[in-house]
Amino acid sequence: MLTKNVRQLLMMTLTTAAFIGLSGTSFAVQYVKAPPLAEAVKAKVQDVKSGGAVQVPLITWGGDIATILANGNSRNTAAGSIFAKQKLKLKLTRIDDFKQQVEAYMQGETPYLRGTMGMVNMAAELLNRDPRTQPIIIYQMTWSNGGDCLVVKPGIKSAADLKGKTIALQAYGPHVDYIAKLLRDAGLKMSDVNIKWVKDLTGTDNTPAEALNTKDVDAAMVIIPDGLMLTSNGSVGTGSEGSIKGAKIMLSTKSANRIIADVYAVRSDYFAAHKKEVQNFVHGLLLAEQDVKALFKSKQARLADYKKTVTAAAEILLDSAAATADAEALYGDCEYVGFQGNVKFFTDTNWPRNLHRLSDEVQVSFITGGLLSRKISLQPAAWDYNALRKGLTGVDDVEAPKFNTKAVAQVVAKKQNLGTLDEGELFSFEVFFKPNQNSFSADQYSDAFTKVVDLASTYGGAVIIVEGHSDPMGYLRKIKEKASDIVLTRTKQAAKNLSLTRAIAVRDSIMAYSAGKNVNLDPSQFTVMGHGIMQPNTGMCGQLPCAPKAKEEWLSNMRVVFRIIQIEAEENAFIPLD
Repeated sequence: MLTKNVRQLLMMTLTTAAFIGLSGTSFAVQYVKAPPLAEAVKAKVQDVKSGGAVQVPLITWGGDIATILANGNSRNTAAGSIFAKQKLKLKLTRIDDFKQQVEAYMQGETPYLRGTMGMVNMAAELLNRDPRTQPIIIYQMTWSNGGDCLVVKPGIKSAADLKGKTIALQAYGPHVDYIAKLLRDAGLKMSDVNIKWVKDLTGTDNTPAEALNTKDVDAAMVIIPDGLMLTSNGSVGTGSEGSIKGAKIMLSTKSANRIIADVYAVRSDYFAAHKKEVQNFVHGLLLAEQDVKALFKSKQARLADYKKTVTAAAEILLDSAAATADAEALYGDCEYVGFQGNVKFFTDTNWPRNLHRLSDEVQVSFITGGLLSRKISLQPAAWDYNALRKGLTGVDDVEAPKFNTKAVAQVVAKKQNLGTLDEGELFSFEVFFKPNQNSFSADQYSDAFTKVVDLASTYGGAVIIVEGHSDPMGYLRKIKEKASDIVLTRTKQAAKNLSLTRAIAVRDSIMAYSAGKNVNLDPSQFTVMGHGIMQPNTGMCGQLPCAPKAKEEWLSNMRVVFRIIQIEAEENAFIPLD
């Protein structure tokens, strides 16, 4: 796989060229309305057309490269391909406009929907009006892992700062649930921000990236190539070469890597009549995921096969067989979930990011945002996964730690010393404890622990810092008693040790809590710090902590702070997936 810098450069080339072409125009961004799909789509439901190849939609996304490979690197199923061996005859058709996809699905042009969980949920109310089109979720292809981001203008540092701001967003696109989740985790609703909807995702003058160029828009949800362009290759926009002065990426799916789930769904009438065929489709996708990952991992050894697949992907997904570098970049921004990921997504009832919890979360946000009027239950295919194991290898592998814990500790310490820890902060919150408390039971802190488990599961590429703080009253009393410097130093160090011990105890309690819920958190994602008495909630009075004036102030210093930060720029701290 290409290095990150090369990959970014290639994508920058494509996108910058597109925007250079637009920069000389005087087009004004055309905003659109985004009523619920139940109101926007008027297509009549018809039976699925029979005879000939079954149409299967694709979207411009790296995960779809596996679908192309499964079809023999061809739009129409090629002889000897994975899908052909599954006795399938398919025609792959790229439809990036989800509204068009929904219309084709309802009219029976295709029995399949290809979108994100957010997109499928947006259509759920419409599609459940007729029992024939109720969507059955059959397969999770990928998570977005670096391919999407939120770009903000100066003055917006954390998700909470988005309140009252104007955000540009593609209507019915893949980022609606992304922004909804981000706002929700910051304690906000979609109604707390102003959304300006645009028709396209990228490449035209009606995109979120173009909208961010106007003074009325404060932030935009974009794909990563546009995000890199707007921010001068991921740093801070200089105002030249398509960037916006001062703009930066606040959060990408490299940190929030468990929000955008790409899936396939199928019409319930087709599923009932062709269950074996649909199962073969899913099995073929699983086999192709395995093959495409192996192909990219050892491309030099299998160069001819690699070129065929990448060239076909470039032609089908990007309309140019020469755009192989961009096809490679698409691959690098997604994370195939494979067999284990599908089992986890569909059957692990405890996992915070499973299908039902994700749907519930998305629908609650969409209801508050006016995109749905009520909750709709989405049905999974309920596969016998043992039947889908055939031909797959490594399906019993244990998940490896994703972070280099030593490097993470160094990054966090560096940020701490430079006073820049809050620059990468996504969210933070506190829990309080009582004097002399050394244990932190799950019963007492279940709400906070549940929140940490959810955030750790959602923002799997972000680091969670558990910061312990101590009460400064004992130290201040010794100063008042004119204790010696040695005693003061020991007292201060003891407080710091105690704060670290408490942070460790809280982290361990969370790990035990999650294990008790059968949720496997990655211990390498957590790091602990002990601040002692030097960052009290009561503030600093010169070189010393301010003395609490009331019991409430005194207790407010006895706390542990959870801080979720992204460290995407620190390459050596994150262990990339194969």
